[in-house]
Amino acid sequence: MPVDNLPRDPLKEAELQVLRNQFEKEGQFVGVQTKFNYAWGLIKSDKRVEQQLGVRLLTDIFRDHSERRRECLYYLALGNYKLGNYAEARRYNDRLLENEPANLQSQSLRGLIDDKVAKEGMLGVAIISGVALAAGLVGSALWRGMSRKR
Repeated sequence: MPVDNLPRDPLKEAELQVLRNQFEKEGQFVGVQTKFNYAWGLIKSDKRVEQQLGVRLLTDIFRDHSERRRECLYYLALGNYKLGNYAEARRYNDRLLENEPANLQSQSLRGLIDDKVAKEGMLGVAIISGVALAAGLVGSALWRGMSRKR
């Protein structure tokens, strides 16, 4: 079981508001660091819509500023993990681990992603098995009903 050392505590609303105000103040000429800081605060949020915006902002930075990609990787992985986008989370996290195999936060996140994927995989198998069983029971009941009418 991986050690969970993920940043769990969201910023206080006032702290996030400071980042939001700076981001909005800079408008269309927002600096990369301001955008990154705001995205970081959004990723830490408990609110899905804020996490989604954080991932979008980090994706913009990752795409448009190659010199800043390394620092975006972990938070893109974390944001996607929190949103349940495990394949994307794994992709970003693996990319970071390629360059920094000793990164403990990234190693921990990899374990958490793998655990979630395994649990969801088992849940999917259980659901499919349950649907198949239910279909078999319904089919059997219909077959018996049709047999009696003959």
